[in-house]
Amino acid sequence: MAELNSLAELGAATGAQTSEQPAAPVHVQKLDKHGRAYATGKRKNAIARVWIKPGSGKIIVNDKEFVGYFARPVLQMILQQPIVATDRNGQYDVIATVAGGGLSGQAGAVRHGISKALTYYEPALRGVLKKGGFLTRDARVVERKKYGKAKARRSFQFSKR
Repeated sequence: MAELNSLAELGAATGAQTSEQPAAPVHVQKLDKHGRAYATGKRKNAIARVWIKPGSGKIIVNDKEFVGYFARPVLQMILQQPIVATDRNGQYDVIATVAGGGLSGQAGAVRHGISKALTYYEPALRGVLKKGGFLTRDARVVERKKYGKAKARRSFQFSKR
């Protein structure tokens, strides 16, 4: 056995790469046979299936215009956040089907799905969407009810007599 005097010699002896960063993962475009990108978004108990394709900027949720489905302006804004953040207004048509949960959770699920589908269609947008926090699934869900409690943590009213 030969003596090794430095870590560089150890790396050379074992055949390891020296002074090179590991290769970053390469993200490729994922499209179906119709030229659409598909993604699933989740938030609370809502699950959204989202397809995007190049178009005029229409957003359809459960066969309705998103303005009619999500009546509150806050929910409409949440839905459009990933498209606005990537400056893709009016460039993609979005078709989504969403089930479960309430309107707020459904809006968050569609937003998550749009963000993921955008990264599948244009992998270069991943950095912008990740920095905005749109690709992270919000894991907060309702806590389950425990026995001996009125709700998850609230106790029954105490009665002295």
